[in-house]
Amino acid sequence: MVVALRPWSADDAPALLHAVRESPDLARQLGTTLDDIAACREHIETHLAPGADDLAITVDGVAVGNVGVSDVDPRHGTAWTYYWLTSGHRGRGLATRALATVATRAFTELGIFRLELGHRVNNPASCRVATRAGFAAEGVERAKLRYGAERFDVETHARLATDPVPDVALVPVLG
Repeated sequence: MVVALRPWSADDAPALLHAVRESPDLARQLGTTLDDIAACREHIETHLAPGADDLAITVDGVAVGNVGVSDVDPRHGTAWTYYWLTSGHRGRGLATRALATVATRAFTELGIFRLELGHRVNNPASCRVATRAGFAAEGVERAKLRYGAERFDVETHARLATDPVPDVALVPVLG
């Protein structure tokens, strides 16, 4: 199994469609309907394409997830990070490795000092990803996210450039 990060391409549309079908929670989080190849291709070209802040998490060349950094504030040296993984690839440490990799890049290449993320409190697996990648829990923001009519509390985590580096094998970044 070869794991890598790389920019998304329109050729990843079938993999994105598979991810959304395999993980119904993902479609809800993305906030859009991705029910065919054309919609997935458009989503990639509009939101995930090269030049965006997103990288595909790949296994043997196939996109199985996403990780990225956004909302970079150079004045304060802060940014936001996020990730998702198809349900069939969860529980293998892939999201943790991808998150640790983009955090390292944010600190070294973007000059970020504080990198933040948040996860729904009803998602303990995402909390484990964040914690294992070196992100300390900082508190709960009540009813921060809304998916459909439902609101979710979010636990915020952060990692500082001066925090200890987690003992996590980083993932090669291609392209």
